[in-house]
Amino acid sequence: MKFTLSWLKEHLETTASTDQIVEKLTMIGLEVEEVTDTGAALKGFVVAHVVSAEQHPNADKLRVCKVDAGTGELIDVVCGAPNARTGLKSVFAAPGTYIPGKDITIGKGNIRGQVSNGMLCSAAELELSEDHDGIIELPEDAPIGVPYPDYAGIDEVVIDIGLTPNRGDCAGVRGIARDLAAAGLGTLKDEAIENVPATAGASPIDVFVDGAVCKMFAGRLIKNVKNGPSPQWLADRLRAVGLRPINALVDITNLVSLDRARPLHVFDADKLKGNVGARMGRAGESLLALDGKTYQVDETICVIADNEKVLGLGGIMGGEETGSTEQTTNVFIECAWFEPGAIAAAGRKTGINSDARYRFERTVDPTSVLPGIELATKLVMELCGGEPAEVVVTGHVEAPGTVIEFPLDEIERLTGLKVAPDEVKAILGRLGFGVAGSGEVISVTVPSWRPDVSMKADLVEEVMRMVGVDNVPVEPLPRLTGVAPKMLTPIQNRRRIARRALAARGMDEAVTWSFISASLAEKFGGGKPELKLANAIASDMTDMRPSLLPGLLAGAARNGNRGLSDVALFEVGQVFLSDAPEGQHTYATGIRTSTAGIAGGGRHWQGKAEKVSVYDAKADLAAALDALGVDIDKVQVVAEPAAWSHPGRGGRVQLGPKVILGWFGELHPAMAAEFDLDGPVAAFEIDLDALPEPRQKATKAKPALELSPYQPVKRDFAFVLDSQVEAAGLLRAAKGADKALISDVSIFDVFAGAHVGEGKKSVAIEVTLQPKDKTLTDEEIEAVSGKIVAAVEKATGGSLRA
Repeated sequence: MKFTLSWLKEHLETTASTDQIVEKLTMIGLEVEEVTDTGAALKGFVVAHVVSAEQHPNADKLRVCKVDAGTGELIDVVCGAPNARTGLKSVFAAPGTYIPGKDITIGKGNIRGQVSNGMLCSAAELELSEDHDGIIELPEDAPIGVPYPDYAGIDEVVIDIGLTPNRGDCAGVRGIARDLAAAGLGTLKDEAIENVPATAGASPIDVFVDGAVCKMFAGRLIKNVKNGPSPQWLADRLRAVGLRPINALVDITNLVSLDRARPLHVFDADKLKGNVGARMGRAGESLLALDGKTYQVDETICVIADNEKVLGLGGIMGGEETGSTEQTTNVFIECAWFEPGAIAAAGRKTGINSDARYRFERTVDPTSVLPGIELATKLVMELCGGEPAEVVVTGHVEAPGTVIEFPLDEIERLTGLKVAPDEVKAILGRLGFGVAGSGEVISVTVPSWRPDVSMKADLVEEVMRMVGVDNVPVEPLPRLTGVAPKMLTPIQNRRRIARRALAARGMDEAVTWSFISASLAEKFGGGKPELKLANAIASDMTDMRPSLLPGLLAGAARNGNRGLSDVALFEVGQVFLSDAPEGQHTYATGIRTSTAGIAGGGRHWQGKAEKVSVYDAKADLAAALDALGVDIDKVQVVAEPAAWSHPGRGGRVQLGPKVILGWFGELHPAMAAEFDLDGPVAAFEIDLDALPEPRQKATKAKPALELSPYQPVKRDFAFVLDSQVEAAGLLRAAKGADKALISDVSIFDVFAGAHVGEGKKSVAIEVTLQPKDKTLTDEEIEAVSGKIVAAVEKATGGSLRA
């Protein structure tokens, strides 16, 4: 929101300096983003006298001028302006001066063989107007050598503040002035808006409202206006805040919008057909808007229309066909109130970001409809003349009229500030709140322009803003006398541990959208009606995600499109399995693509890098579970892959059929093709909410590292098993043969062929025996070996290979 200092002072009686105003604005929550001194930007331009202007010897449309800029010597300037002539007073820019209208810094030059040491400037080059047909012409008495901003009185200070979405009242200069006055930086001027008498009688144009978006619609016909360029003061004011002056009628609407946060629109009444009003759009209708673009409307968008066609998008933008031009003689002013949510939704759908939308979606004062149209009428009469008809109105909207019972001690309780009751009442009164009562609890009536204030804490915030956030007392936190309690919940701790564990394995963390397309949701186990968004922000973001994989795979695809095909990504975030609170789970999910295996990807001089496989995914899952306190050797690993996994190249980790901890595997080729991914993709998912809680009962702590002074003994065994027997069962049986002595069991060979028989396979394992009390004898080793063979044969039905 931009405004000039002089504009602010039309509403605020104050002697405060610019620096004081800027500081106070920020302290009361209207953060100043930029302060621009328009005069300072033009300090390099001076008033100059063209002593002579001769025809350029080598160019028909150029003149060689001798210019007196008050430096004591004449300056050669080559000028192409048609009005460059001897005796003219104009504006001169010396070499090194920045020209804002052209975004260049002027330098010395040679034009067609003639030296040019500067530039005579047009108003467009100084960004003072759109006039670029000739250089600026000044009166004969303009003093030579004086800085042009000083001579022309261009000394405006433009302040740009950032508004939070709840402060629609400060989208107008008067609202800003009200806040500054309440903060003690001056007095708000009383500017009552009086009704303009209707000299043209009843309006031949009536108004209507059809639909729930527009609550109130007012209009006024003014006949026999004389439209044309705006007066200089109005054009300068709009230009200072970044708006282009168009004509007096249009500029008046922009002025009222910026001054009172009250958008309105003017139509050329001679181009209207019948009555005018607000209704919902209809399929097939469209509008050529003032921005030159055509927009399709539907039943969800409120439009302004006459009896035949759409005239504008309600609360957003008018149409080009019925806009006011300099040929307009009869004008119809429209002023309405729209539901903020509906305007925001229509703005998102059309992609239009207009000044009207900016204000309506932040809520315009519902009591400003009639005052707004009266103020606009007054300005039209002053600048364009005319004969106003009676105001026509339909619909009605009222302010909520919220009344809050406000205990004054809430201020100290919530902020620590001690503010006298009379000062509290005075602050609220200056802000426009109605205050009644004299005890410890007062009744506060919220003004129509502050619908964001609805509870006691809001009133505390208003008082705190005016007293000053910098006055809130600083209190040290109490010193803890004992050990601090746990600060993180179990799930917060699991998120932290999972992130650290996966990052330590060389994976990069990603943060992806919580929304995915309906087709992807169905493929990853979602697609439920209750998980569809009521107001999706895009057509490919319609469903809450049932898995983190779609976002990670899309990220991998984007990296691949940019030449980074080997990526290892992970994310820890929420997935949505149902709309109930218990249906929201926290997952830790990761992927590796192409050759981005655990050992590192890419080409290497020692040979070709291995492609990722199911074992990379399993290793990542096991490492994360281990960091989370779950030993993968003590859980069930079953060969039942997830729906997204390649059949036979994935599995599930569980504590039982009902407690599933996660999945791992290679991505199904069809799924990889869906994301346009080449090569294998290894992925895993861990449901952090499904992990068992740590035992609360204290257990005897085990030493961090147990080292035996005795030599370990390794023995190899080869067993012939049915080909369907899982190797995991063999390992568990071998380990359980003698838990005290057997420290490790690993597979080092798998063989299948005619030598072992049809439907059989040979699995060779290495068993490590680690004595703790003494060196093992041959007899003891043989005894343990017998236990191993017996345990494996019993558990798997296999036999020791001869």
